[in-house]
Amino acid sequence: MKQYLDLVRTILDTGSWQENRTGIRTISMPGAMLRFDLQQGFPAVTTKKLAFKSAIGELVGFLRASRSAAQFRALGCKVWDANANENPQWLANPYREGPDDLGDVYGVQWRQWPAYKVLDATATAQLEDAAARGFQPVTGFEEGGSRKVLLYKAIDQLRECLDTILRNPSDRRILFHAWNPAVLDQIALPACHLLYQFLPNAAKREISLCLYIRSNDIGLGTPFNLAEGAALLHLVGRLTGYTPRWFTYFIGDAHIYENQLEMLQQQLTREPYPSPRLEIAGRVPEYAKTGVYEPQWLEQVEPSDFTLVGYQHHEPLTAPMAI
Repeated sequence: MKQYLDLVRTILDTGSWQENRTGIRTISMPGAMLRFDLQQGFPAVTTKKLAFKSAIGELVGFLRASRSAAQFRALGCKVWDANANENPQWLANPYREGPDDLGDVYGVQWRQWPAYKVLDATATAQLEDAAARGFQPVTGFEEGGSRKVLLYKAIDQLRECLDTILRNPSDRRILFHAWNPAVLDQIALPACHLLYQFLPNAAKREISLCLYIRSNDIGLGTPFNLAEGAALLHLVGRLTGYTPRWFTYFIGDAHIYENQLEMLQQQLTREPYPSPRLEIAGRVPEYAKTGVYEPQWLEQVEPSDFTLVGYQHHEPLTAPMAI
């Protein structure tokens, strides 16, 4: 994880002070990238203790399309509590549905993206095509003197990625994202890690992942998101028969909060330990061994199915999260 410490140093050396919505200043830098060869180990921060179980609990919550902080807590992840129940803007939002509600965050968009089509009622071929793709009619209405039909479908973006990896691994469109402009005003926090692209190499039977993050809290968010993204790539590879390889992590706004400076400066004095490796429980099927495609395990995995092996780390460090 030397790359991570190098990024911290670069932001401290070249970044500039910025104001933001949280009221806590940041030292910010536009544009950053980290790249990890997962064959050399799992990208777990070692200059402090990684909250691995919490990160995996959040990932499992995303995979299950959770929209409640209570659901994340039940999986061992408490990072959504403040955004659900202490964010003044969200507390005043008319779409909030009570304590612990988050709206249709991350996993809802990953697994249940709300898709609509408005078609002319006489467009038979289009209506038949939409029906074949799983769209269902919701209602009919008049618009501009023409009869229209409104259709709806919940799109499982992540499942479609796995299907494409098996069916057409050379496709360069194997991606999913969580930035839905239609619901940004109805959620506790617009997605930060918002675009994931899988890149299979059928010849080598390897699979890589590019992750784009629009805004990243380097002190707390980056270690968390790195663990989640790498674990997701391992899971997808296991369910599709590919070995995880390159994990590339792009950041739009890379920033360090002022109240996290002490924690990061202490980490910079510590020497990183060797990277651990990730182990997924044997009960989770391996397509490479069974030849049986079982994508339902995306929502059947439990946090306990993921274990870090050989994880050495320095003493834990804490810092407040800005909301």
